[in-house]
Amino acid sequence: MNTKSYFFQSFAIVALALVAFIGFKQVLPDKIFSESKLDSKNILIDSLLLESVAEDSLSLDKDSIAESEKELNQQKIVFDETEGIEFPAETFENYKGYQYLISFYEKLYQLEKNPQNKVRIAYYGDSMTDGDLIVQDVRANYQERFGGNGVGFVPITSESAASRGSVKSTYSKNWKTQSYLNVKRPTSPFGVNGHVFFANDKSNPTWVQYEAGLNKYSTSLDNATLFYGRATKTGKVNFIIGKDTIKKSLSPNNLVNTLKVSSGSLKAFKANFVQADSIPIYGFNFDNGSGVHVDNFSQRGNSGLPISMFNADVMRAFNNSLKYDLVILHYGTNVLNYGTKNYSWYERGMTKTVNKIKESFPGVSILIVSTADKSTKYDLEMKTDSAVVPLMKAQKHYALETHAGFVNLYTLMGGDGSMIKWVDETPAKANKDYTHFNQRGAKAIGNLLYGQLNKGYEEYKVLRQKRDAEGTKPKPVKRARPDSISVTKDSV
Repeated sequence: MNTKSYFFQSFAIVALALVAFIGFKQVLPDKIFSESKLDSKNILIDSLLLESVAEDSLSLDKDSIAESEKELNQQKIVFDETEGIEFPAETFENYKGYQYLISFYEKLYQLEKNPQNKVRIAYYGDSMTDGDLIVQDVRANYQERFGGNGVGFVPITSESAASRGSVKSTYSKNWKTQSYLNVKRPTSPFGVNGHVFFANDKSNPTWVQYEAGLNKYSTSLDNATLFYGRATKTGKVNFIIGKDTIKKSLSPNNLVNTLKVSSGSLKAFKANFVQADSIPIYGFNFDNGSGVHVDNFSQRGNSGLPISMFNADVMRAFNNSLKYDLVILHYGTNVLNYGTKNYSWYERGMTKTVNKIKESFPGVSILIVSTADKSTKYDLEMKTDSAVVPLMKAQKHYALETHAGFVNLYTLMGGDGSMIKWVDETPAKANKDYTHFNQRGAKAIGNLLYGQLNKGYEEYKVLRQKRDAEGTKPKPVKRARPDSISVTKDSV
C-alpha cells in the first residue's frame, strides 16, 4: 500500500467514526452529554460538598418519600406570636416564613420612621450572584425606598472583579489568598466573606485599588474603612488619594480591627501595604452610614456548607462593627450535579450552616433562597432537571426546621420549564448553559426577590398597626416555631 492510499484510508476511517459518534449520541441514554458550555478554569467545588456526597447513602425508599412529601405539603404551619404579632398559618407547600423575619421587618419599620437609622443585609451566594448579579438589584430596590449609598463590604481580590459594575477594583498579583471553599485550616481565621488575604511579598509592592461604580447608589466610596485581623507584628499601609499619600499604621491587636481611609466620599483610592506580611487582611467597607446596605459574599462553586467552618468569635467581632439584621443564603447551583435526588445529607449540612450563622450573628433574621430552575437534555428535549424539585424541597425543609424565611426561586421564576423560556425568549434572560441568568435575567430575579420580601414587610406593617390599635401588649421575644408540623432532617 502506497503512502497516498494509506492516508486516504485513514482519513475515511476517522470520518466514518465521527459520523457514527454523532449518530449514536442521539440514541444513547439520557443525560450522558451535557448541554452546558462551561469554562473549566472558572469551576470550583468546595471540599465539604465533595465529602458530604461521598458519605451519602442513596438507598431511601422512593414510595415512602413520596407519601411523606404528600402528607407534609398539606399540613398546616401555625406560628407562635412574636412581639404581639402572628402571621397567618401556612402550608408547607406554600411556605414563606415571614414570621421568622419579624426582627428584620421591625428594623425596616424603624428606619422608615427615622431615616438616619441603618439596616444591613449579608447576601451569601454562589456563581448566581457572581459579579454582584441579583444582589446589586436587591440593594438598589432597598436603597431606592429606604435610602442608603454604597456597595458595602468588598474583598481584596475577587474572581469577578473585572466584570463587576457596582465597584471597580484592581490589585497586584502577589496577594496570598485563602478561601473557605478549599482550605480547612487557614493561617488566620476567615473573614466575614469567607476569605483571608496576606500581603506577604517582601520584595514587591502589594496593593489594591478601588474606584466607585456607575450604579445609581454606588457612585462614591463613602467612609472607606479597612478591616484586618490579629497578628503579632504591626504593619503599615499607604493610601494614595489623587496626588496625596496618607501613611497609616496597622495595629493588629484585636480579632477584627478597622482603619478608616478618610471621612466622607471618595471617587477612588489605592492602598499599598508595607511590612504587613503577617497581618490577615479582609477587605474594605463602603457605606454612608444610614439607610440599607447589602454586602455581596458570592463565591463560585460554593454549596453553602463551608460557612459551617466560620469562627464564631471572629464573626461576632465583625458583627460588632457591621451589625447585620438579615443574612440571606442563596445556594443550590453546585448541588444539582451529583446523580442524587435524596438531599437529606445536604439538609443536615445546611442545618449546621444556619446554626453557625445564628451563633455568629446573634438575633439576626435568616432567609433561605432556593435553587432556580435548571434545564437538562432528556431524549433530545430540554426539560427541568429532575434534581431541581427534590433539592428545592430539601431547602424548604431546613428553612422551616431552622426557623428561617424562604423564597422558592424555582416557582417564583415560573416553575417547570421556566429556564427554557428564559433562555429562548427575545431578548433572552438566561445563558445557553440553562443554569445562569444574564444581566437582564439577574435584574428580574433581584426584583422578584425584593418583591417577595417587601410583600412580607407590608403585611408586617398591617399586623403591627393592628396590634398597636388594639393595644396588645408585646410579649417577650421568643423564637417562633411551627406548632402543627415537625420537620425532621430525614423527612425527604
